[in-house]
Amino acid sequence: MTFDEGGSFEGGRVRTRRGGRIAAGGGIGALVVAVLAIVLNQSGNGELASVLQGVAGGGQEQGEIGTVGDCTAEQANEQRDCRLSATLQALDAYWAQELPPAGAQFAEPPAEAFEGQTTTGCGNATAATGPFYCPPDQTIYLDLGFYDLLQSQFGAQGGPLAEMYVTAHEYGHHVQNLTGVMDQAQRQGSGADSDSVRVELQADCYAGMWVGNAATQVDPDTGVTFLEPITAEELQQALSAAEAVGDDHIQQQSGGDVNPHTWTHGSSEQRQRWFTTGYEQGSMAACDTFATDDL
Repeated sequence: MTFDEGGSFEGGRVRTRRGGRIAAGGGIGALVVAVLAIVLNQSGNGELASVLQGVAGGGQEQGEIGTVGDCTAEQANEQRDCRLSATLQALDAYWAQELPPAGAQFAEPPAEAFEGQTTTGCGNATAATGPFYCPPDQTIYLDLGFYDLLQSQFGAQGGPLAEMYVTAHEYGHHVQNLTGVMDQAQRQGSGADSDSVRVELQADCYAGMWVGNAATQVDPDTGVTFLEPITAEELQQALSAAEAVGDDHIQQQSGGDVNPHTWTHGSSEQRQRWFTTGYEQGSMAACDTFATDDL
């Protein structure tokens, strides 16, 4: 899935932070943080906040702060930081129209691409936590190196649409925050049919909605469609990423038993199925994971 030739994207949508350092102190060891955070990397819930707040006990050096600049479609197709910026701008345009009533309560979520460590409204975060959405500051945080880990350690196929899926999933959490789903859901629990899993599967479904629509969506600033039509190979990239972050797959890759009672995000099959539901049906009603007993 590539950005349409002739498209261009304004800079400033994504802030960057490089070289931040959290001073050593008490708290959870880096290895434990990595294992826990991979399971929780897309939750944006209280459990994630606890993990992040325990990363370090000392202060943080801010590092070099900037923004992703203007990007052409060609740059967005080749460079991860430009791809993130362009993907967010396409998501902005989509959800501003999709949320009922159109755009009335819509607010674009800030986004930060960081390297090393950063400070968030949910506490201190390291690269080990992976991408996540933080409800208190309504911001999406990503370490772009996570995509390499997703391939090397968890067997994802990789590719541009895999990265876009992750971004669109985190954006889905922002939509849930705007619509009140996060406030209503009991997200502290776990289990195959828990509210935590329902929140995550709905975000997968919202990601599928955007992917299914993006090739027909016109950038209001340029008059060019955001993305070229998706191919079967590109769709498989997103499905492979969804499979890689399934709770059962992560448990297997970590050498443990598959235990549905501890799930917080859903199985690989569930995550792929709900992404596909959004992709094929394209409606928020179809993505209501709280209205079904068949997750």
